[in-house]
Amino acid sequence: MVYGAIKQLVQYGLDTGLITDTDAIYARNQILDALHMEEYEEPENDPGKGKLEEILKELLDYACENGVIEDGIASRDLFDTRLMNCLMPRPSEVSSTFWKLYEEKGPESATEYFYKLSQDSDYIRRYRVCKDQKWVTSTPYGDLDITINLSKPEKDPRAIAKAKLAKQSGYPKCLLCMENEGYAGRLNHPARNNHRIIRLTIGGKRWGFQYSPYVYYNEHCIVFNGEHVPMKVERESFVKLFDFVKQFPHYFLGSNADLPIVGGSILSHDHFQGGHYTFAMAKAPIEKHVKMAGFEDVEAGIVYWPMSVLRLRGKDPDRLIDLGDKVLRTWRGYTDESAFIFAETDGEPHNTITPIARKNGALYELDLVLRNNITTEEFPLGVYHPHQELHHIKKENIGLIEVMGLAVLPSRLKDELALLADYIVEKKDIRSNESIEKHADWVEKFLPKYESITKENVDQILRDEVGHVFARVLEDAGVYKCTQKGREDFLRFLTTVGFTV
Repeated sequence: MVYGAIKQLVQYGLDTGLITDTDAIYARNQILDALHMEEYEEPENDPGKGKLEEILKELLDYACENGVIEDGIASRDLFDTRLMNCLMPRPSEVSSTFWKLYEEKGPESATEYFYKLSQDSDYIRRYRVCKDQKWVTSTPYGDLDITINLSKPEKDPRAIAKAKLAKQSGYPKCLLCMENEGYAGRLNHPARNNHRIIRLTIGGKRWGFQYSPYVYYNEHCIVFNGEHVPMKVERESFVKLFDFVKQFPHYFLGSNADLPIVGGSILSHDHFQGGHYTFAMAKAPIEKHVKMAGFEDVEAGIVYWPMSVLRLRGKDPDRLIDLGDKVLRTWRGYTDESAFIFAETDGEPHNTITPIARKNGALYELDLVLRNNITTEEFPLGVYHPHQELHHIKKENIGLIEVMGLAVLPSRLKDELALLADYIVEKKDIRSNESIEKHADWVEKFLPKYESITKENVDQILRDEVGHVFARVLEDAGVYKCTQKGREDFLRFLTTVGFTV
């Protein structure tokens, strides 16, 4: 059986274009070596093509049964990545093909090739990503994207225990370092044998371009500094964003904020996220235009969005960079006690910005989302953070992706919502079940809205209500609310910058 799986894996490489006929014997021998096998026999019956997940499972089962690896989630993930590398072109070949396509057919052809490679190589595990639950909820702010992320591998308790005993390594320094390319991984660091990075010049320095292995949206990419330096939102950030967008005008690119609570999960390595996708925030209109003397060529205004967004739009990105820098520098030092905005307390800075750059037709756009990470006794996780009554759905940081209108919700919700559906339809006491009692207050509030909740409509109702919770999450994270007072407070800040209505 193992010979059949080996043949199928080689055939998969040929079918996807990862290898050519010339590479087939070499690839087979690399697979044999990984499996500690010294011989190969051509299967008597053609095993057919098979699905990649099933092929790898058969090879992983063989490796476990024959003592090549231990049987565990982490060990299997490390090893199947090594098997896939047997089919992979070298980084220089990937780069050469990418830039050749870029020059001859344009940036879209280049990114299409690289995205396909990242999936065919199993760096993006299609069969896991497709398990993510996704839906759209209509709200006053537009159609919000909701996802329950299930594609990240489960934590293996045995691997966690071993990882604690393992020698701590500083190589690679983090998951975004260039040194991850081709790295075999370890129990506390994912394998990246099949990982490839395109080198770019951004802000006059070497940067890397790759895709996220968990693709929350179409062509979800990561653009990262070639050096392990911390994130910082500054004028240079805007320069870098537009350096990329000018090279890849079909992609947006944005940065997480650079402070805890309102920042992303990796603040230690300077990076951006982008992709070939239009978020609800990008579709949201400007509701209140403002002007700046000396920047008559730049259209500016407050976006109708639950978070506090100033949009700058014009033909010359350099002008957007200059005006964006003016906004950022003013916001860093801005305090307005009446709006509960404090630039710092006890020397700790609170104000920063989440910036997003894109090209929209003939114009460039720069969205500046005002952020503040102040905490209080009432809101210990952040005043402009999901408030406690929403933590049963979303407690984690609101980063760049959520800011733009895509909820990345914890995997626990899959089972909790399924159980809730049963309890609601059968009219059971939700508070009697420890795993879902945290949702009881929420359910009691929305139930009266519906005349009848049945087995047929309960799932849709729960999805819609989760989407409405996410809209409230964004409202909580907005420093200026979508109210008359909120708009007055927002305009007061913009006046401080130098804008006029």
